Amino acid sequence: MRIEEISIDSKKYPQKLRNIYDPPKKLYVLGNKELLNKFGIAIVGSRQATQYGKMNSYNVAKELSKNGVVIISGLAVGIDSYSHWGAIKAFDMNWNSAGTVAVLGSGIDNIYPKENIELANEIIRNGGAIISEYPCGTKPDKMNFPARNRIISGISQGIIVIEAKEKSGTLITVDFALEQGRDVFVVPGNINSMNSV
Repeated sequence: MRIEEISIDSKKYPQKLRNIYDPPKKLYVLGNKELLNKFGIAIVGSRQATQYGKMNSYNVAKELSKNGVVIISGLAVGIDSYSHWGAIKAFDMNWNSAGTVAVLGSGIDNIYPKENIELANEIIRNGGAIISEYPCGTKPDKMNFPARNRIISGISQGIIVIEAKEKSGTLITVDFALEQGRDVFVVPGNINSMNSV
């Protein structure tokens, strides 16, 4: 399977993303590009997820996916990973799964974190897509990830936050979502948990 380059002038470019502030000039897509123009919800949250957070991200993603909603996240450890796995489970069960899209802060040939290479392979095997605004060869620089978050919210109808600390990168995604006019939902958490601040 080859990586496809989609410029902002192309009819294949996601319409929702074209309408945000500072849309990427190009997208690099591996897998099912059709998902980028379907109804999608982003699920985001802490990398240091609790068991409660992992269970909820997995189950919410699975239920939404089996009802035709594309699940979008960032392939990070924690909430992102469990969200992708929930959508994959829905696909695996032959429900009306819509699939999942992982948005990277690196080139598609540089899956980060490395421990999620198998997850990335499963996303593609199960009808999903991996996308990035960064060309192949781009390493996962820490400055790429806040910019990546505008794409996660930009191709979504709304986002669901499952656990976030006070200084969480998740809140960057929330800010982008609000700026872009997206709905923001939050799963209630333990009021005594740092992940529920």
